[in-house]
Amino acid sequence: MSREKVYNFSAGPSMMPESVLNKAGSEISDYMGSGMSVMEMSHRSSLFGEIFAETKRKLRDALNVPDSHEILFLQGGATLQFAAIPLNLMGSGKCADYAVTGNFSGLAAKEAEKYGSVHIACDSSDRGHSYIPPELSLSAASSYFYYCANNTIYGTEWQSVPDTKGKTIVCDMSSDILSKPVDVSKFGLIYAGAQKNMAPAGLTVVIVDKALAGRQMDICPSVMSYDTLIKKDSMLNTPPCWCIYMLGLMLDWLAGIGGVAAMQEIKRERAKLVYDVLDNSKLYIPHAERDSRSDMNVTFRTGSDELDAQFVKGAAAEGLLNLKGHRLTGGIRASLYNAMPMEGAQALADYMKKFEVEHHV
Repeated sequence: MSREKVYNFSAGPSMMPESVLNKAGSEISDYMGSGMSVMEMSHRSSLFGEIFAETKRKLRDALNVPDSHEILFLQGGATLQFAAIPLNLMGSGKCADYAVTGNFSGLAAKEAEKYGSVHIACDSSDRGHSYIPPELSLSAASSYFYYCANNTIYGTEWQSVPDTKGKTIVCDMSSDILSKPVDVSKFGLIYAGAQKNMAPAGLTVVIVDKALAGRQMDICPSVMSYDTLIKKDSMLNTPPCWCIYMLGLMLDWLAGIGGVAAMQEIKRERAKLVYDVLDNSKLYIPHAERDSRSDMNVTFRTGSDELDAQFVKGAAAEGLLNLKGHRLTGGIRASLYNAMPMEGAQALADYMKKFEVEHHV
């Protein structure tokens, strides 16, 4: 099956724009006449230094990151930040608020418990993580409030930044970063694994208010210390050079279509194509409640595990790949990240309609 006939709905790593892959392919063995691939370059070389600085600038421009915040390009995946955040930010009070609205925020809260007291500000597990709770219960003793902006497994998304009454906000934006404008100044820290909307797997972006640096616990490893990483400009050790280069290409592509403001309109229209089918269906059962729906991950079932499996198999035969739901939930999940073209969402919507005609009793 040729690439032209495939749409990859994987939750991550996700599909990338054809133009980005072609650009990377044209430079993979010889970047800018250097005779070297970016994968071969020393991270201390002047040529890679230019790539690094330019990618950082592009990201700062794309998200309008204020000078008060530093951008870090790190390894270890988003999961490493589950520990790095409390180690750096819990402070002497050793207490933090966590919103548990899905699997990954739950794992983050559990990891944070190793380093201090975790207060659960809200928990959506009472309804299978199908909604975003409307109210928060914040602890007066907490150093920060943590939440995950988009829940890939359950298909829910915070529709706005929660009001924490001035408390430092920490946010995992792994699955919706660069999909809409964000007021970065509202956040003490934003982090995101790159493999959904930014670059291949291997890069984690951290955007941190420099005023929060230097508060790490004594037990915090140097490689996880934001203070140290800021001072070393992400190069305490070798950064994921190729992924940083790819992020630069992705940011060029994003700028070319109008930036995050344009992407916000695109993602809404793209998701609507699929949700409109769900809302007019007698077969499909959406998981997320309407006012909490994600534009990035659409989750649903047919009502039967066997029929879910038939749906996924039939879709794959038509080039609609990786629609199987997460192992924790089953069902069907369509991930509509930034690089998914409108044609992909339309192809899925058309297949859903056809499948319902063939299988609805």
